[in-house]
Amino acid sequence: MCEMSEEYRESAPKGSPPPRLGTRDQKCVKCKEGLPVVVIRAGDAFCRDCFKALYVHKFRAMLGKNRLIFPGEKVLLAWSGGPSSSSMVWQVLEGLSRDSAKRLRFVPGVIYVDEGATCGQSPEDRAKTLAEVKLVLQTTGFPWHIVALEEVFSLPPSVLRCSAQEPVGTESAYKAAVDSFLQQQHALGADGVERQSQHCAQDPHSPAGPPTTAQTQAMSRLFDSVETLTAKEELLQTLRTHLILHVARNHGYSKVMTGDSCTRLAIKLMTSLALGRGAFLAWDTGFSDERHGDVVVVRPMREHTLKEVAFYNRLFAVPSVCTPALDTKAPEKASIHRLMETFILRLQAQFPSTVSTVYRTSEKLVKAPRDGCVAGPRCLLCMCTLDVDTADSATAFGAQTSHLPQMQPPVTQAGVAAEPCCCAGMGGGPGCYRGEDPRAQVMEQLCYGCRVNMKDLPSLELLPPYILSEAQIRSQRATAEQEVQEYLLGDSEDEARTGES
Repeated sequence: MCEMSEEYRESAPKGSPPPRLGTRDQKCVKCKEGLPVVVIRAGDAFCRDCFKALYVHKFRAMLGKNRLIFPGEKVLLAWSGGPSSSSMVWQVLEGLSRDSAKRLRFVPGVIYVDEGATCGQSPEDRAKTLAEVKLVLQTTGFPWHIVALEEVFSLPPSVLRCSAQEPVGTESAYKAAVDSFLQQQHALGADGVERQSQHCAQDPHSPAGPPTTAQTQAMSRLFDSVETLTAKEELLQTLRTHLILHVARNHGYSKVMTGDSCTRLAIKLMTSLALGRGAFLAWDTGFSDERHGDVVVVRPMREHTLKEVAFYNRLFAVPSVCTPALDTKAPEKASIHRLMETFILRLQAQFPSTVSTVYRTSEKLVKAPRDGCVAGPRCLLCMCTLDVDTADSATAFGAQTSHLPQMQPPVTQAGVAAEPCCCAGMGGGPGCYRGEDPRAQVMEQLCYGCRVNMKDLPSLELLPPYILSEAQIRSQRATAEQEVQEYLLGDSEDEARTGES
């Protein structure tokens, strides 16, 4: 047996170790000529020009490989002011310039969501941040929209309904669209294209006025009532998505670009698994997210790591706006999001292939329901299909569902006048659920992950009205369909009557 006291290593050779090549002695791994200024990975040193070419190529290749954005299509860029989304906006800005080798052919717009109410920012701080945001947006020349998160309290219930999805274009359809666009541009000429782009840039939508005091107070009460930081971050992401979706539909945008980087998607994948959203990983982390139907969310920055984004923004002076978030100065164990972020980043520091390994795993996920499942009801918050077996009480979701009270029509006692229907004018009446517990009404329409998060919200009445209204409308519709089904003849009864005749 080996003894720990034994020494098997040979004595180190005398003399100084071989000299390491200094930075001036190294050359760019791509062009072999320029001096490297960036080291992305161990041994991958790039000069300034080669690093920019690599960075731009990743962005263009991600859009060109998927071919989801057709020429002339309106695309809304979701800009948060952070490094990744700022770099995304700059990539689009450079791709639309006349000096670009292969110009992008879609029509962009930018949206910024002011989330200061969730962090307890004062009106003065929010006004100062918005001034910086407007200054950056004006330099882009794109149409821009500045909306406050408090506007979710005035959204219609229709924002939670999946609109009819357009058929996915084939490769031949994409090529035909490109040829038609090029012919149109050629007919307009250079001057016509320039005037068209200037008209697009000089027609920004005026930002909406500041939110009312009542809306700000309602938003503060909502987030103050949430018990955990994990549920707060999930609720903020949900409300932000609903607001961006509403703005995109109102202004005719069919695509929404987000600046999720490779590192952020790897963290999001692990976080979603911990939150019970494993069934929706392909939508939450994939390149495209078609859950909303008429508006598709795309993530063109998913090949870039946070390190690459930071280097690019630093080298090429990409402007950004630093704003506080819910998890600012929070300890690493304050939420599942912070814990997973710390875990992934520390692991990445020791094993440089951690992020890429997790990211490549997400690419293999398929957007397909389970065998035997058809398109059914969707979650009230995340709008994903409820791909769960509610009848199987052996699962965690089934065990929770079995304890929820079943929807039953209210029974009117004799001699007691019925209360007026809350849905007068909308076809309501006998199936109205005015006296039903609103919490049970909402919880039964949530997926497992959203249901776990809503447990940390003591009162669902603080949610924006459009969520509660849509929950009530869906419950009434389900009960009406159930009542109609009682008067319909089944297939077996039809066959029996046909045999008797």
